[in-house]
Amino acid sequence: MTRQRMYFKMITSSLMRRRSRMLVALLAVAIGSTILSGLVTIYYDVPRQMAQEFRSYGANLLLVSPDTNPLKKESVNHARSIIPGGKLVGLTPFRYETVKINNLPFMAAGTDFEQVQKTSPYWLVSGSYPQKEDEVLLGQTVASAVALSTGSKVTLNGLDSNGKAFSQTFTVSGIVQTGGSEEECLYMNLEKLESLMKTSGLLDVAECSVSLSGKELENLAGTLSLNVEGVNPKPVKRLAKSEGTVLKKLQSLVYIVTLVVLILTMVCVATTMMAVVAERRQEIGLKKSLGASNQSIVGEFLGEGLFLGALGGILGVILGFAFAQAVSVNVFARSISFLPLLVPVTILVSVLVTGLACLLPVRSATEVDPALVLKGE
Repeated sequence: MTRQRMYFKMITSSLMRRRSRMLVALLAVAIGSTILSGLVTIYYDVPRQMAQEFRSYGANLLLVSPDTNPLKKESVNHARSIIPGGKLVGLTPFRYETVKINNLPFMAAGTDFEQVQKTSPYWLVSGSYPQKEDEVLLGQTVASAVALSTGSKVTLNGLDSNGKAFSQTFTVSGIVQTGGSEEECLYMNLEKLESLMKTSGLLDVAECSVSLSGKELENLAGTLSLNVEGVNPKPVKRLAKSEGTVLKKLQSLVYIVTLVVLILTMVCVATTMMAVVAERRQEIGLKKSLGASNQSIVGEFLGEGLFLGALGGILGVILGFAFAQAVSVNVFARSISFLPLLVPVTILVSVLVTGLACLLPVRSATEVDPALVLKGE
């Protein structure tokens, strides 16, 4: 039998003889590494999860014209091509024109309803979004002012870009409520509004929902400003700032909880190993009297502790991912991504924490006086 195999057998045999105590230490290490692995996984995945969660509060980047001229569709399409595809949730164009209903002026917005549902998922629509060109979506304020409801017919009157009057009847497909200024407009397909106004390719604003936050969003705005002519990108700072604040607080919480759990793990392991040393005082004294060096005593106890740390770290990796997955599904309703690099890191940290926890018990083991112990004192 090789020396390494003998050493390993000696450590495992010692652990098995004290199963109850070592099980407590193993559980402490496993719980500590579970929290470490789970919280670190959440820590690195929180920005992605929070970015997606904040997208339900609306667009975080506006594309407007840098001057008094209208925004051009070509410029918006160019900007769309620069935004990373995996980060773009939606891009909604808007064009506003004044129309009349029963001689009352209202703002009509031409847009892309498929994109609206991506950039403004908070819109509460009673009925449905327009599916046909002759359908419109009314804001709650507009619907109340003209006493219309879903399914009603409404006639829009106005002047096109050439000053020629137009009049067309639409069906109200739904009523939108947002609690904001959106309720003061009526919405139709962008191409239909362009047809009524006899002009195309012109916009007032484009709302972008991008899975970026803080500095990343500002960097994207700078890139668009430099590379897209006729576009002035403006991050919605209120959303970006709120997202950054929430992320910072959540990440600080992860730091604090992880640190506290690791300290508690060290205390538990140290207490258990101190009890083991106290139980084995006679064994240690006998070994020393037969010529065992302090180095061999230290190696034996540290080997037991590090073995527990490695085994607890392996269990922690498995349980930690399950813990992170459960938190992500219950909090964000999304699955979490596995980080392969976290496996060796968790095991290494568990071994280091256990090793540090064993230093004081190991020191007390080397201070055992064989003469006093063997005399029964």
